[in-house]
Amino acid sequence: MKRGPSYIIASLTTPLSLLFVVYILTSGALVKYAIVGGMITLVASIGIQSAGDATFLRLQLRLQDLYVASRVSPTDYMLALTMSFLAFSIPGIIVYVSLGVLYNLYNLVDSLIMLSLIVLLIFSTAAISFIISSLIKHVRNVWGIVSVLSIIMTVIPPTFYPYTYIMSRNSGNIIIYLMSFSPATPAAILAQFAFGLQPVVYSTLYLMMSILLIETVIYFSIARYLTRWREI
Repeated sequence: MKRGPSYIIASLTTPLSLLFVVYILTSGALVKYAIVGGMITLVASIGIQSAGDATFLRLQLRLQDLYVASRVSPTDYMLALTMSFLAFSIPGIIVYVSLGVLYNLYNLVDSLIMLSLIVLLIFSTAAISFIISSLIKHVRNVWGIVSVLSIIMTVIPPTFYPYTYIMSRNSGNIIIYLMSFSPATPAAILAQFAFGLQPVVYSTLYLMMSILLIETVIYFSIARYLTRWREI
């Protein structure tokens, strides 16, 4: 972050731009959704786009080969990457916390819930980035792939708008379930409940909580046990 502060600004560009667009188009009506969802989008997009860093470390710097020959396990490596992605998210998190305080969004309980969602998101998306990086054959291919995936998995889900916009339409439940392959979807819905942006529907609450927890375990397990750690 110290050597390349421009990357921090770049990571904030998309969520803050969408926040501005939402504010203008809705005359501020959905700005709280954009603030809460923006933090989720920020963390999830950094986790997914960091597949580019993981691929660069593996293919260009051969850093993973060094760890393969040491006592470092795939789990150690993934956890280290996860912590680095979380650290890189901190400046953006500070910006969104400041916006949340400005709009009187946060209290102690909401803050703890958001922290829990951020931790689950960074673990699940870091696992996704590790899976992607292990499948890439050349580093030049990764940037386009993660850019598209980042949009699909963080902007299209109901992060900047009420999830009920989808549920109120025909086949809304099916669409929500399809969107839930991205951890950002259940995280955004849970955040909308937590911050009082939507009335709590307990069946949906428990379902989204289960999906997020299960996805985190599944993605991390796939990254740990089914991806290639040692080059053949």
